[in-house]
Amino acid sequence: MNLKAKVYVENQKKRVQEALNNRLTLLKEKGLKDSQIQKDATIRKLKAQLRKADYRLGSIAAQEKLNQERAQAKLDREAAKKAAKEAAPVEAGKEEPEKKEKKAKKEKPEKQGKPEGKAEGKKEKKQPKEKPEKGPEPEGKG
Repeated sequence: MNLKAKVYVENQKKRVQEALNNRLTLLKEKGLKDSQIQKDATIRKLKAQLRKADYRLGSIAAQEKLNQERAQAKLDREAAKKAAKEAAPVEAGKEEPEKKEKKAKKEKPEKQGKPEGKAEGKKEKKQPKEKPEKGPEPEGKG
């Protein structure tokens, strides 16, 4: 349920409650029995609208509670991260890490090209046959 609709649902519930009370007083003034009043179509309709409004308000309240729990969990996570960040520099400050000296780069031997012959265990690929070139095209076409 839309959380912004809470105000509208509350107002609707108040109006329906007032209409129900007015209808009940009207029917009692007419002298109808309680069993007949409960069977009145307008009374049943108004009670149904009240049930709907209560259900909607309940779902809105549940959503608000869930949002509040999520917000609290988010704040807890952020506080935990902040505490971890503050704790890390303090621990790092106490223990002075030894500086590692960079090792001199080893000279890499130059790569030697492969021998021109067949490589061990590999077969040579067949070379595609060359197509003979055609002579120059006659100038008349074109």
